[in-house]
Amino acid sequence: MERKKKKVFIEGAISPEFIAASIAKHQSKHSIGAHNIFLGQIRADRKDDKTVAAIEYTTYESMADEKFHEIREDAFAKYDLNCMHIYHSIGRVEVGEICFFVFVSSPHRTGVYQATEEIVNRIKSEVPIFGKELFQDQTHQWKVNK
Repeated sequence: MERKKKKVFIEGAISPEFIAASIAKHQSKHSIGAHNIFLGQIRADRKDDKTVAAIEYTTYESMADEKFHEIREDAFAKYDLNCMHIYHSIGRVEVGEICFFVFVSSPHRTGVYQATEEIVNRIKSEVPIFGKELFQDQTHQWKVNK
């Protein structure tokens, strides 16, 4: 069963309130026994004596949406999951703010860890999202994912 495509991109940072509301909505889903959450946060990395102040994310949204959908479908086929939510920031996100939120739910805990790790790693390596690191001195460089 192919699932409908979900909205992934959120303008700016992903707020703690949004994350909490996402978790709260699942209390009524009584077939879920385990959740796993990954949160990506902007670090104040130092590079060549410069400190990152923010990251500005851009993407080819239609290409990214297709890849997100493929990753979701693959995870549902491979793991025993009830639901999965993926959100990624677009635009400027300041140091300390959340830019990436993956929320995976399953009847049991056994699959949620591997599913979350695989989903996060595939997104980082396969989805065309580009981050421009904005330094405190107003210069910038394009981020390379590790």
